[in-house]
Amino acid sequence: METFLITYDEQILGTVILVVILLVLKYLGAKAIKKVGKLSDIHEVRTRLIIKFSNITVTFIGIVALTFVWGVDFQKLGLIFSSVFAVIGVALFAQWSILSNITSGIILFFSFPFKIGDRIKILDKEVDLNDEIFFIDDIRGFHVHLRRSNGELMTYPNNLMLQKAVVLIQTYEDSKDSTDDL
Repeated sequence: METFLITYDEQILGTVILVVILLVLKYLGAKAIKKVGKLSDIHEVRTRLIIKFSNITVTFIGIVALTFVWGVDFQKLGLIFSSVFAVIGVALFAQWSILSNITSGIILFFSFPFKIGDRIKILDKEVDLNDEIFFIDDIRGFHVHLRRSNGELMTYPNNLMLQKAVVLIQTYEDSKDSTDDL
């Protein structure tokens, strides 16, 4: 054990420093996302989802950085990585819709003008929605839960929320104010 510590002292020190940096990045990133969520009055569940995506990204970057710290021979790993990336590339191409919805979910978190509890109308010529007004029940990583006026639940993909025109009919705050006046 002592020879291992002496032989790899630089790599161990680099690993410890990298882990500390990654933990600080995860903490600061989560704090910043929570602040954006609080300032924008975004539901806590959505905020936690974006923090989870952020932590996965930081962890992936950390794994790549660890390979450099430990001096992994990339020529030997080249064949393995190319095979893995080929399989991942085919899988990602096949799952393009899912990735599009995840990316849209992240974009909606930071710049979506609508919140849970708002009433909206979706202008989609391809789907006959009969000028129906929907209540935003929940916003998830892949789709938005919309409640019809008759109580039915409809899921609408996040990427379509960015692509289609969405009209804000009434905000949640406005609906609370109007019921408070009664």
